[in-house]
Parts: sequence; C-alpha cells; structure tokens
Amino acid sequence: MRGILIVGAGQAGLHLAVGLLKNGYDVTVVTDRSPEEIRDGRVTSSQAMFGTALGHERELGLDLWAGSCPPIEGISFTVPGPEGPVIDWAARLDVAARSVDQRVKIPAWMAEFERLGGKLVVHEATVADLETYAAQYDLVMVAAGKGAIASLFERDAARSPYDRPQRALALTYVHGLAPRPDHSAVCFNLVPGVGEYFVFPALTLSGPCEIMVFEGVPGGPMDCWADVRTPAEHLARSRWVLETFLPWEAERCAEVELTDDLGVLSGRFAPVVRRPVATLPSGARVLGVADVVVLNDPITGQGANNAAKCAASYLGSVLEHGGRPFDAAWMTAAFERYWQGARHATAWTNALLAPPPPHVLELLGAAGALPQVASRFVNGFDDPSDFAEWFMDPAKAHAYLAALS
Repeated sequence: MRGILIVGAGQAGLHLAVGLLKNGYDVTVVTDRSPEEIRDGRVTSSQAMFGTALGHERELGLDLWAGSCPPIEGISFTVPGPEGPVIDWAARLDVAARSVDQRVKIPAWMAEFERLGGKLVVHEATVADLETYAAQYDLVMVAAGKGAIASLFERDAARSPYDRPQRALALTYVHGLAPRPDHSAVCFNLVPGVGEYFVFPALTLSGPCEIMVFEGVPGGPMDCWADVRTPAEHLARSRWVLETFLPWEAERCAEVELTDDLGVLSGRFAPVVRRPVATLPSGARVLGVADVVVLNDPITGQGANNAAKCAASYLGSVLEHGGRPFDAAWMTAAFERYWQGARHATAWTNALLAPPPPHVLELLGAAGALPQVASRFVNGFDDPSDFAEWFMDPAKAHAYLAALS
C-alpha cells in the first residue's frame, strides 16, 4: 500500500484524499483547523459549483446535500445604464449548480474521510514538516493555498498576466432576500468601471440562504470595505452598494439580515499561476494542488470548480502511474494534464477582469435576443473550454453571430 500525504483539508485536498482512499492508498491529511474550528469559524468562499464539479463529487459519494441545498437553475446577466438596465437576460443551466457553505461541507467530508480509514492530523505544517513527510511518504501534495508553504511554489510569469489584485472582494451571507422571478439563478450584474455583483442561493449552517459577492475595481467606489469594522457595518455597506449602483437588486433586500456574524468576509488577492513542483532544502519535491498552483479571481466562480477538477485529474494521474516513483517529471505531467482544462478557465477569468472589448459587448447584447447565445454563455461556466471557440476571439465571435443570423 503506497502512502500519500496531503497538506490542506479543503475542497481539493479532501476530495483527492477520499478518492485515493477508495482506491486502496494509505492517506494522511494534515490540516491547520479541526472540524469544530471550521464549523464555528468565518465563511471562506462563495463556492458555487456547476454540473461537472458536482459530478466528480457524486462519483466519490461526496455529494451529500443534493436534497437540502437549494438549486441554482440558471444565470442572469445585467448591465445598467443611466435609465435602467441596457442588457438584461437570463438562461437556464443544463445541470443545476449548488453552493454549500464550506463550514457545512468540510467538517462532513472530514468525518467521511476518517470513517473510510483516513488519518486526519490537526497541525499547522511548516517547511520542516514537509521535509519529514517527504521522507516518510511516497508522495506529498500541498493543497493549502496560504502561508509559507504556498510561497514555496514559484510564480509562473508566463501564465500570470497580473501581479496585483484586480478586485476588492467581499462576501455577505444573508437570509430574507426576495427570490428572483421565474427560476433561481446566479444574478450577474456588471457595472462598467465600478465592478461586479453576484447573488445566488446557497446552503449555510442555518439553512438555505443567499450569498452576495461584491467585486470592486481597485480605487473605485465599490472598493469600500477597508473601514468596515463590524458585521452590521458590513451589511450596511452591502446595502449601500446596491442602492447606489443596482437599485433593482436593492429592492430584493428590504428584509435581509445576516445569516450569522461570521457570514461576512472581505479582502483581495492577485490572481496567479505557480509552477507545480516545489523543491525543499533537502532536494525532495512536493506537488501543488488547486489554488496553490492556479489561483483565479472569483469573478467567474471557478475556484471550487477548479479544485474539484484538479482533484479528479490528479486522482487519475496517480492511479494510472501504478507503483512507479512520483518524481518531478511525473508531478509536472500531472499538473499539465490538469492545466489543459484549467487554462481555459484562467484565460476567461483574466479576460473578464479587463474592460470588455467591443466583440464581448456585442455578444452579451445579442444574448438578449438570441437564446442560443445566452444559453451558451451560461453553460460555459460549467465548461469554460467552450469560450475559446466563440467568446475569446473577435473573429470567431463575429463568425458565430453571423452563422446564427
């Protein structure tokens, strides 16, 4: 039985750990927080997961909330103008998405991992610990995207166009938000020069809720969270943003209240792709997983999806490798296999962080009159590789619209 250790017990680390356990590997997960600390802690993400990622969870018996988490049935898209929305349409997802608060999901997955025979160690791992682990296990993978360990992985400048945060970020988990008509959706609002606002149904500790996601252009009016000190101030600032820039969304918020005092978060980070293999002082090598090596801005909601897809891809690479050594060449190949899909999500996400070029505005405007365009854009959130065929290139975009007309 080959021994594998994973540092990090999040979406990717636990997903991968359970998959390895179910295929006969001896698996240890090292995490800096206990299940109780996670459950009683602050929200960490918005984690809207689309059909493919949910399918990877389901294959391993990890899709535990299908009956209790409210579905996200589609995506709406709105761009405001001086007198109201100038673009405003919605389309359904082929497969409903779902968002389960990590404070609900991760403790449950930890329990399932231990039930299956995995070893869970609560310890804040250091570089020195990685040296010890590398000497003891056949393979060490790092799925903890913060701190000194993550900094071992070198930034890949060729794949990282940004070297600073592109958005000021905030999350607000609420109860009492009025549902949108017709069907549930990620409501995607784009305010040119100001930022983006998303809101969608989810499941949190206290039951069904809605998650507000704010993405402010740095230095702009939605970059407004630095002076917020209390949960009540955070909710008030959330209301102010909507009342100022998105009054139709503010109307839905007349009765909202926070799910809990820890249901708020703000911050910023630079999107980055890092080299997948880190070399320790001893010369031993460890492999980066998910956000450690591909960290995208949440503007396209790809973080948790990329994590699930990375876990599934790495699991396949491990199983196919058999009993051979997990050397640097194998680690690099495992990452490049994952990157073949992740590169599309990364390119699309980075593109949306820039001001939209004319062909993108033309496509998004056409979606209001052409359901095929709206449906293709919406379902690209599940499979971003499709955007390369029509959305990312002006010539392909114009050819696509010409074919439809």
